[in-house]
Amino acid sequence: MPHARNRNPSPIPEVTWDTGLKEMNETWKGAIACLGVAVFFVMTIGIIYWQVVDQPNKNWILRGTFSGLIWERKTHSLLIQTLTEDKTYVEIDVGNVGNPDIEIPFVRNLCWLNKTEFCYTWDSVAEVKISLEANEDTETECYSMTWAPVHCHVELKDCFSMANISWYGGASVRGQTWPINDQNATMQPFIVSDLKDNPSGFGSALERYFLGSSGVAVLVSPDIPLQLGLDSRQQFCLQSLPSMERLPLQYTVCVAHNVKAAHQEAVQQLSEHSRELPNMKALRLPFWKLLANMDSGPKVEREMRTFSNRLKRHQLGEGVISLNEHSTTLLSDMDHDYLNSRKRGMSKRLTRDLPLVKLLNISITMSPFLGVDTTQFHTSLIDGTEAYWLSLPSAPQGQLIPVMSQWRGKFCVKLNITNPGAVSWFLDRVGALQTHLGMEYIMLEGGEGNLFEEQALRPPQALGGDKYISLLADLATRIGDSTIMTAGTRSSYKPLFVRMTPLQSDWSPMGLKAIIPNLLHHTLLGYNFLIPDAVALCLETWSQMRSCSSAGWRLQPFFLL
Repeated sequence: MPHARNRNPSPIPEVTWDTGLKEMNETWKGAIACLGVAVFFVMTIGIIYWQVVDQPNKNWILRGTFSGLIWERKTHSLLIQTLTEDKTYVEIDVGNVGNPDIEIPFVRNLCWLNKTEFCYTWDSVAEVKISLEANEDTETECYSMTWAPVHCHVELKDCFSMANISWYGGASVRGQTWPINDQNATMQPFIVSDLKDNPSGFGSALERYFLGSSGVAVLVSPDIPLQLGLDSRQQFCLQSLPSMERLPLQYTVCVAHNVKAAHQEAVQQLSEHSRELPNMKALRLPFWKLLANMDSGPKVEREMRTFSNRLKRHQLGEGVISLNEHSTTLLSDMDHDYLNSRKRGMSKRLTRDLPLVKLLNISITMSPFLGVDTTQFHTSLIDGTEAYWLSLPSAPQGQLIPVMSQWRGKFCVKLNITNPGAVSWFLDRVGALQTHLGMEYIMLEGGEGNLFEEQALRPPQALGGDKYISLLADLATRIGDSTIMTAGTRSSYKPLFVRMTPLQSDWSPMGLKAIIPNLLHHTLLGYNFLIPDAVALCLETWSQMRSCSSAGWRLQPFFLL
């Protein structure tokens, strides 16, 4: 039987099939893998180099018609320069936002659809929004900047460089300089304070306005708490207060071709009301200030009579005799005794004092403070008018308890100027003094500072920051156009006079040398009608003028620009 063979039914011959990959040996496989890793590594290095090294140091954020806002990543600064970059208006250091040790490579605009706005979230710490507004009539461009913290208790601070720029404005200080580049001030609340109690604070005239010689003006929002610090010849810094409310840092920077145009634009934004003039008659009169301390009304009246005779003897003409608060109280008490004696038909000697007081042109001094040992305060506690004084509730729905403080060495309470009844009571008190003493001029002092913040208490919303001094200025305008304030903020348009910060009786920067810088500072902020501190003058003989430091009276002139 023949041997049988297996036959392939398919017409295709049998062959051995394998892919090209199987034909490659292990050496080629490793080479391709290494090449892929190298390409990926080179691409990564290239991207990092493009983002960090090859990127320009400056990035244009916004462009106007003649200026633009630039981000300088190495110094963490915002620059406002001309479009040709040949002039820098201002440099703003924002390096403390987020982590200043981390270099931010570029800034991406989240509001790119709007060519006049810039939005960005800064290192998950703060959101910044910048808007550009141009004024073709005045040829100015304003950049409104708002920094809003993303989290609670975030401290925001922007610093404005003094390099090649002279800065003016802000607040008056002890030893005023012009410009403010030579001043030093630790970071502190930007509110008016009494320089007698706080020599390193801010006093007299204060506005949230700074003017730079390069043609730049900085205006800070008036409705947010603010801190200010000055580093001599280096920078001044604006800082927000860290809190649970996530308070923003908000300000506007306006630039112009010259400093005059920048100032005029700032004045238009600051002047929300038309300007009213005070009693111009006061500008023609010297003010004579009583320095001696008396312990009774008759002694005050006798000193006034003696001084009036000296004025006539030296033919110095008419003037205003200025009394401090203590002398005013003594005179008002004497007047009260006089009225009571007239009713009882007693003491004819007192009847000859009051008419002479009324014949003199005097200026009295009052304050919103009231001693806790006075009858008026005790009466207010009895008749339920304790709300006339700045108070805090003892519990969420508890009784109001007046907040005590010290004024002129005595424990006092302070007038609640937001209470209409308290304001009416104070105006009635002023009206009574005007009737009894016949004075024309009134000086209001004691509005400086914030009673709540000084005692680490949370102030009511209506009395935060410098709002008390602003409300006191409103009260002063109701008294009359011959009222003098010892400090002013946001009230330059009102018909009031402002007194300069008291100076030393020497030629030092703390004394007479500071009069002209103070004068320039006040007028720049809009306080054109002001009273400098008193100048010593002796009235016995002109040859004794060099030894008049013990004299009881001083000549106090007015300045007007």
